[in-house]
Amino acid sequence: MIVFKNVRQVIAAATVCALPQVQAQTLSVDVELPRLSVAEYHKPYVAVWVAKGNNQIAAHLAVLYDVEMSGGKGEKWLKDMRQWWRRGGRNLDFPMDGVTGATKGPGTHNLTFASQLSDLAAGNYRLMVEAAREVGGRELIEIPFTWPAKNAVSERVNGSEELGSVALSIEP
Repeated sequence: MIVFKNVRQVIAAATVCALPQVQAQTLSVDVELPRLSVAEYHKPYVAVWVAKGNNQIAAHLAVLYDVEMSGGKGEKWLKDMRQWWRRGGRNLDFPMDGVTGATKGPGTHNLTFASQLSDLAAGNYRLMVEAAREVGGRELIEIPFTWPAKNAVSERVNGSEELGSVALSIEP
């Protein structure tokens, strides 16, 4: 049993109970990195971000690169992810907590984001996924979406070379 000592406490409690409950939405991305039959295979660098209509970065979600290379040498090839690099990657300090991670091998990798999007204003955006591989190619995939989503969203786009299937899911 809660006992209120004055009217202010009663009003404050009533106000909190009357506020709509805001739940964080979750955005999940499944990125498939295909197994390639090439003579010299290197794991790709991958950048995942949210772009505004003017192509500027609204949120950096993930940057997967060779973080364990001594002396930060793995950062040297981040610029090979050209679109991400030009839009804002070059202005970042690496490594970034909660954003950077190690490269991934062939397979499907799930990345889930909630807190990184808490400041994202309502509107239309594009999920951008770019991959670049040493002695390989470069590929960019984009999936349009609206934030926040009123209903569950599930979109999938297939890459052609460096990326396989990229799936976007949003849970309201």
